[in-house]
Parts: sequence; structure tokens; C-alpha cells
Amino acid sequence: MANIKSAKKRVLVTEIKTARNKAIKSKVKTCIKKVEAAVANKDKEAANEALIVAISEINKATSKGLYHKNNAARKVSRLTKAVNSIA
Repeated sequence: MANIKSAKKRVLVTEIKTARNKAIKSKVKTCIKKVEAAVANKDKEAANEALIVAISEINKATSKGLYHKNNAARKVSRLTKAVNSIA
């Protein structure tokens, strides 16, 4: 453990930010899995609803700096392509 007061604070702040980032990334992964499950079941309506939620969560995570914008765009593109392939 750090001895200097500012170093102790940095450790605490890093733990808090890590927990926040982990929770957001987990939420995004869950949303992506829901879209993929709906696509696997060929349920167009559920897939579209899940896609809207997933895109929203991915964009929120990107705005908070968890994903690079190109990474987020790639995720959204692949999900959209998968949902459109049901038709």
C-alpha cells in the first residue's frame, strides 16, 4: 500500500473507476448477448428491440471513454447486420 496521501487517494479513485467501468462493460456485453440470442431464435421483433437498447448502451459506454469510437461503430455495425440478416 502507498505511503503518500495523494498516492493513497489515487489507489481509491482507481478502484472506484475500475468498478464503474467493469459494470458498464458488463451491461454492454449483456445487451449484445440478448441481441445475438434473439437473432439465433429468428425473432425479428425482439431482435430489433434488443438492438435499440444495445446501440444505446454501446454509445453511452463510448461517450464515457470505455470504447474507442471505431470499436463501438464496429460492434453496432455487426449487430445491425445480424439483425437485418433475419429478414
